Amino acid sequence: MANLDEPLHKVLGDKTAKVLAKGLDLHTVGDLLHHYPRRYAHRGELTPLSGLEDGEHVTVMAEVVKVQGRSLTRSPGYVLEITVTDGTGELKLSFFGRRGSYVPERDLAPGTRGLFAGKISTYRPRSGKPQRQLAHPQYKVVEAQSAERAAQEWADEIIPIYPSTKGLDIETLGKSIGMVLDQLQLPTDPLPPGDDPRTPAEGAGRSSLRSGPSDPIPATLLERRALIGLPEAYEGIHRPRSWDQLGRARKRLKWDEAFVLQIALARRRRAAAALPAKARPPAARGLASEFEARLPFDLTDGQRKVGDEIAADLAVAHPMHRLLQGDVGSGKTVVALRAMLQVVDGGGQAALLAPTEVLAQQHFRSIGALLGDLGRAGQIGGAEHATRVALLTGSLGAKARKAALLDVASGAAGIVVGTHALLQDHVQFADLGLVVVDEQHRFGVEQRDALRAKVTGGRPHVLVMTATPIPRTVAMTVFGDLETSVLGQLPAGRAEIRTHVVPPEKPAFLARAWERIREEAGEGRQIYIVCPRIGEREGDEGDAVDAAPADEEGRRSPLGIMELLPLLQDELLSGLRVGVLHGKLHADEKDAVMRRFTERELDVLLATTVIEVGVDVPNATVMVIMDADRFGVSQLHQLRGRVGRGSLHGLCLLVTDAEPGSKARERLDAVASTTDGFKLSRLDLEQRREGDVLGATQAGRSSSLRLLTLQKDEDVIRDAREEATALVEADPELAAHPGLAAELASLLDEDRTEFLEKT
Repeated sequence: MANLDEPLHKVLGDKTAKVLAKGLDLHTVGDLLHHYPRRYAHRGELTPLSGLEDGEHVTVMAEVVKVQGRSLTRSPGYVLEITVTDGTGELKLSFFGRRGSYVPERDLAPGTRGLFAGKISTYRPRSGKPQRQLAHPQYKVVEAQSAERAAQEWADEIIPIYPSTKGLDIETLGKSIGMVLDQLQLPTDPLPPGDDPRTPAEGAGRSSLRSGPSDPIPATLLERRALIGLPEAYEGIHRPRSWDQLGRARKRLKWDEAFVLQIALARRRRAAAALPAKARPPAARGLASEFEARLPFDLTDGQRKVGDEIAADLAVAHPMHRLLQGDVGSGKTVVALRAMLQVVDGGGQAALLAPTEVLAQQHFRSIGALLGDLGRAGQIGGAEHATRVALLTGSLGAKARKAALLDVASGAAGIVVGTHALLQDHVQFADLGLVVVDEQHRFGVEQRDALRAKVTGGRPHVLVMTATPIPRTVAMTVFGDLETSVLGQLPAGRAEIRTHVVPPEKPAFLARAWERIREEAGEGRQIYIVCPRIGEREGDEGDAVDAAPADEEGRRSPLGIMELLPLLQDELLSGLRVGVLHGKLHADEKDAVMRRFTERELDVLLATTVIEVGVDVPNATVMVIMDADRFGVSQLHQLRGRVGRGSLHGLCLLVTDAEPGSKARERLDAVASTTDGFKLSRLDLEQRREGDVLGATQAGRSSSLRLLTLQKDEDVIRDAREEATALVEADPELAAHPGLAAELASLLDEDRTEFLEKT
């Protein structure tokens, strides 16, 4: 509706509009109507006071039980103290000022019920125990009715409770929404000339609201999906007369969020399908088939199925954009290599983009080992129809770098493995056909787009791989905007990984962990110990911990490997061979440490998150993660995947000082309860939210969704995708749906439009 763009000052006046703009960043009628209640209360239903915490901004419903005023002893003045209760606890309301100056004293007599909003704090009187209080709370008196029927209606009334902010009282917010709603009641039938029911006092500023356009959602769709009209939905969400009316309103407004987003994504999919990409169909007798025939193991059914899906995508003349999700150790690299060889068979090149040099070198070595003579074109012992594998990282020497760049530019290297160095302007490909992004959460949209831009006259096919998708990626799969292949089956011979939390309330568990490390080392097996930071000096975070919770006041700094190292060498693990690996080491040093660990010259590798992905040492059986609560869910799952990579069972110990019942402990308990990466990514989505589905924010509260939740509304999202796809196919430019086009234009600002073009 175009009238949703009406500035609030034209409807509510300058004073109220300024308060709403400053306090809640609400500027238009649409902004205000989309500021939905965060919850609802019955007038007869008391909000528990027993669970309130210091610093929390709350709105509570309670009854006044005591009113008392007293003079302040330390300074001239007066405090009015009002005690309220909800049956579960008591709360003190404190108003400071001069005696006789209080409106609250006249409004809030004992027996009065009301809504009270403010920030919870605790004060300690000279005598007695500490008490919780709201200082100068905003309040709204709830009037009781005398007649029995009216009293029942009063008790049953549904009260919306809105997100508010300091300086904006809830009564102003409620009245403002009510005024806008009163003016948004569109007549069912057009009014005949001269029959406008407005009074002259309503003024011309309200005329545009009364004469707003029809509902932006097509009437046939509303009827097909049993959805109410938009004015009725706004009325039902803000002033519901029954829970049933509220449910119908939420259903409609959730649909609007899902449908408009799906319209945007459907148009994007249609545009992407029109982009050119060179088709790379499978060759009857090429490198891909030869590679598969030579594998010393059988592919799992899942690997074959996913491989066929990717092969079919590569054979089409528009860009593939597929997510390959598979738990650690499920064989994603083999599937990706098979796809890369299909592109090489088609005369193109494939680039594998890795987030770290350790992982890039690991991929380079493992791909070389898997290909054997098929990857040594032009070298002694190379197969007749081989290709070449090039490595390009920032730490390469000048001679090696020049040779690699030449192989990439000439096309001699069919497969190119590299880090962010591949994104640099001077790196040119002869014919880049496929981009494989490993651990896509480590790369931003801009970085992935930079590699795709190296193709002239079209787009490369793109395959992104991960064990635990970031929240925004999960969101895009739910919205159907990202084709997904899942490897849920581990290859034969892969061992189980058991995960346990080592908590602060059981110190014997930690002592047993060090004993277990010695036992494993005594059996000739190897151990990883991971810390959140390097710890060379105070404040040095070293390798950044992804999604680590913010430090609480008074909480110690996360443990660094350089702080733990002397304790391991001198006491806890004395006699064992301990190596150190972190991101600040030179590339040659990192490679040397990894080689020593791989060749069993080290018993323990003490490291930061540089070993999070790609490190493959089948003899490693134990992963100890210190201060595990400082890591995100995805990182914990990735780190755990470094063990159990052979036939030996893996053990992961999550050492933490997080207390039972805390959010951090819930997260660690969830990681310990499952090895299913997709389940863990759903947990990550629940805790961090999906970010902006149409923007660059990958996770957090900056979301374009207000009512819709990906966890609970997948059926709504699926149905909206079906309807949106059909509508866009019939009317790509939305010429017959101007109201919908306007909604879409308001949703897609310049930044979001640019983001969609890049992704």
